[in-house]
Amino acid sequence: MSLGTGLGVGAAVLLLSALLLPHLHPEGPEEEQSGPSMVDAGALPKFREDFRMQNKSVFILGASGETGQVLLREILKENLFSKVTLIGRRKLEFAEEAYKHVRQEVVDFEKLDEYSSAFQGHDVGFCCLGTTRGKAGADGFVRVDRDYVLKSAELAKAGGCKHFNLLSSKGADKSSSFLYLQIKGEVEAKVEELNFDRYTIFRPAVLLCNRKESRPGEWLIRKFFSSLPTSWAKDHSVPVTTVVRAMVNNLIMPSDKKRELLDNQAIHNLGEAEDLNKP
Repeated sequence: MSLGTGLGVGAAVLLLSALLLPHLHPEGPEEEQSGPSMVDAGALPKFREDFRMQNKSVFILGASGETGQVLLREILKENLFSKVTLIGRRKLEFAEEAYKHVRQEVVDFEKLDEYSSAFQGHDVGFCCLGTTRGKAGADGFVRVDRDYVLKSAELAKAGGCKHFNLLSSKGADKSSSFLYLQIKGEVEAKVEELNFDRYTIFRPAVLLCNRKESRPGEWLIRKFFSSLPTSWAKDHSVPVTTVVRAMVNNLIMPSDKKRELLDNQAIHNLGEAEDLNKP
């Protein structure tokens, strides 16, 4: 497995510090997890069927990224929505038959106000949009992970989206001294101000995914986690497939909460729930 971001060795070390040190030496009280703490795995098939019957529509931002790709595949496999729309800066090519009805809206994120129609008519939205400081520089990272995400959330709200799902990060804190975690925390707070009917934040730790391409920074982190006790590694990392299953399982579960925060442990619990029923 490898990390689902394009990190160099130096950036990998910095990210490890940013993600792990705040939890080894917390500066203040950690925000209480407010997502589902207990999951009845046996009820999930019924929730899934009930959700399908509602004929809802969904958009995904960041479908070209590691998490977005897996999320799209899972949503199509489960046939959860009557309409699936991808919103991105370029059209993605799919050879599989399962993708033939997926709609794609190509937008210029620098001029999102001109593409408000792309965000209209969706019941659910998933935002997996993001880049890295190594790829885009500090200014580019802030522009993508904060400005693009916030403007997209605003347009989604105006377009009628009821349930907005945000992929954030463990340690997100708008007062953090780490730019990455600071921006993630700032975005969480700003999106909450939009007052969606249901707003779910996912805070995974280091994302692990299968990738054909080998990168030095990812190799370093992979070796780091492979050397740790399983329980400790689980506290500070999570497979992308588990994050996606948690996203989908949370989506189909009825909730009366306006704001849900799923930390890394809750993501593991919810994403692995159905595995408990398998022999």
